[in-house]
Amino acid sequence: MTLAAVGAAAALSLVPASAQGQNTTVDTIKKRGQMVCGVSQGSAGLSLADNQGRWSGLDVDFCKAFAAAVLNAPDKVRYVPLSSQQRFPALQSGEIDVLNRNTTVTSGRDAGMNVTAPAIVFYDGQGFMVPKKLGVKSAKDLDGAQVCVQPGTSNEQNLVDWFATHKMQYRAVVIENLVELEKAFYAGRCDVYLSDASTLAASRSSRAGHADDFVILPERVNKSPLSPWVRDSDSQWIDIVKWTVHAVVTAEELGITAKNIDSFSNSKDPQVRRLLGIDAGIGKSFGLSDKWAYNVIKAVGNYGEIWDRNVGPKTPLKLERGQNALWNKGGLFYAPPFQ
Repeated sequence: MTLAAVGAAAALSLVPASAQGQNTTVDTIKKRGQMVCGVSQGSAGLSLADNQGRWSGLDVDFCKAFAAAVLNAPDKVRYVPLSSQQRFPALQSGEIDVLNRNTTVTSGRDAGMNVTAPAIVFYDGQGFMVPKKLGVKSAKDLDGAQVCVQPGTSNEQNLVDWFATHKMQYRAVVIENLVELEKAFYAGRCDVYLSDASTLAASRSSRAGHADDFVILPERVNKSPLSPWVRDSDSQWIDIVKWTVHAVVTAEELGITAKNIDSFSNSKDPQVRRLLGIDAGIGKSFGLSDKWAYNVIKAVGNYGEIWDRNVGPKTPLKLERGQNALWNKGGLFYAPPFQ
């Protein structure tokens, strides 16, 4: 290949896929009039359907946010419940547009599966839950325990690593379906339930009248940052998902909520004006309306509102913000500037 040809190919790679005649994820969503979001098979506070099939949870709110960004229609979402083993094949095949199913970011997933994690939505950590009647106070007391775990998850490998590191024995009870796994744990088929602490809290909260019968042990097996996932072949969609997350984090930092957002229409703050599309230009690089971030915040609120509504202290999960607080309030959340 000549240098001129190499230069032409490089220039072409910088042109958006839609301009090259390729069908982008955004094109597909707009043509369909609906976004397809992969979620869990049922995790309270994260993604759970009620008896009428209406989904709610932190992950669900971010699905709505992505739909609001592209379609200005947060309810134009079809939710596809997926097991841990189904989730990545569904994304890779194009069955879903985005996977938002409490899925941990790891190097192997991000670099080796043709998918990418654009932005963290929850800083979590994997832990152990046990029946209180066992009298266990620490995970170091679990030598010889039977542990319920889902296959095809980072939990499974972390279970192996943790027990090997601490020179302890265990027996894994491996069940793919989350609902069946939880039934097995609560029926006493295993002593321990290993998962993200948020999943454990969600599961425990569903035990009406018996939540206090179960204890989440203090140890965390590893860091477990959770992110939406998209195919890594579509830079436009990656950017939209990433900056939608940044938009709700920035809104919280600026004090913008779903209820008061219109009161900022005359703001002189350049960051506010760019974020809300008062000053033109924010949408062009994304291929969206300048009002896309406004539409997102109006639909689902800022990050703090999403947290409080789904997993916060006034919900059954009763989770404090902790490391999920804003960077200027002792947490890890920090959004780059909109400019």
